[in-house]
Amino acid sequence: MINAFSVSNYRSLKDIVSPLSGLNVVTGPNGCGKSNLYKALRLLSETARGNLISSIAQEGGLDYTFWAGPETFSKSMKDGSQPIQGSASKKQPRLRLGFSGENFGYSISLGMPPPQGFAGYQDPSMFQFDPEIKRECIWAGNAYRPSSCLVDRNGPIVKVRSGRKWEVYDTRLNTYESILSEITDPVLAPEIYEVRQTIRNWRFYDSFRTDADSIIRTPQIGTRTTVLDQDGHSLVAALRTIHEIGDRDAMYESIEDAFPGATIGFESDAGNRFSLKFIQHGLLRPLNQAELSDGTLRYLLLVAALLTPRPPSLLVLNEPETSLHPDLLPALGRLIIRAAEQTQVWVVSHAPRLIASLEANSECNSIALNKDLGETFIVDQGLLDAPAWHWQD
Repeated sequence: MINAFSVSNYRSLKDIVSPLSGLNVVTGPNGCGKSNLYKALRLLSETARGNLISSIAQEGGLDYTFWAGPETFSKSMKDGSQPIQGSASKKQPRLRLGFSGENFGYSISLGMPPPQGFAGYQDPSMFQFDPEIKRECIWAGNAYRPSSCLVDRNGPIVKVRSGRKWEVYDTRLNTYESILSEITDPVLAPEIYEVRQTIRNWRFYDSFRTDADSIIRTPQIGTRTTVLDQDGHSLVAALRTIHEIGDRDAMYESIEDAFPGATIGFESDAGNRFSLKFIQHGLLRPLNQAELSDGTLRYLLLVAALLTPRPPSLLVLNEPETSLHPDLLPALGRLIIRAAEQTQVWVVSHAPRLIASLEANSECNSIALNKDLGETFIVDQGLLDAPAWHWQD
């Protein structure tokens, strides 16, 4: 389980260290930085898949992800007696992401490459605006300390601790490639292997296309599906898999909880295409997935995602209340709480009824965000409330 997630210099997240528990809900007004916190975690997950640089490019490039305000706010800037202005800085800006878990912690720092013409850049490159990975570290325990560091990557050089000594593992690692995607030796670098597998096991759901032309509404060839894909195309197969090898009682109870008197069934044609049958009290025939409302279909997608027979180490839902009627939100909250018994869950929401349902659980960690002078902060978090955290550079 992740105990803390930290972000520095990413959009409105100038410096955030958020504590985490088994069940977490991120709340706050529109524009306070909830989506930025979600995107930062998703960006961190791309390190283990080798997609970090391309994901930053999709956001407009590293320069456009940096915090756009001054390094510090003076007292006169905060009270409005002086205009907000920046000052010259000798440090190059860095985007930093990291987490600490039960066994290991990991952090990564990215910056822009040196200008063309520096040593090692004899040939001009058309990729001169690609960010570079400046530092990566893996450590044991809740917070980084030099004595607890197990893997230290500085530029192209990777060192691995062996007993009380450091051994150089690689001296030519490309600065656009993470140790998590490039070093795969579970014997010589087991910590890297462990962190990579942990991150690869994270699962994100932030949008399902449920309009009339969505492929979800058409029968699909069915294969055993223990994990619902991010687009939800395998919905019927995923639900049927829960029925056969998962917690079928929880699935049917969650549907009954949201739609009293309703249940689901399954059919397949000669081509092994699966169809969903939504059976509702009072109707003379079941409805198929093409006839369901956006909200009903989306709720069934969340059932398939949350009751997966193969729970991830971390499951993240971004605004799962989208398209759901407010009366469905308490049932969704109970479904999320049930899922949190098997996996760590992180929910980003601005729906009061869903938030209230989750916060009614004593295990829920509520992370309320707000924004001041463009900077996101965690409401009521003092210096002693934040988890211990130290960046390496």
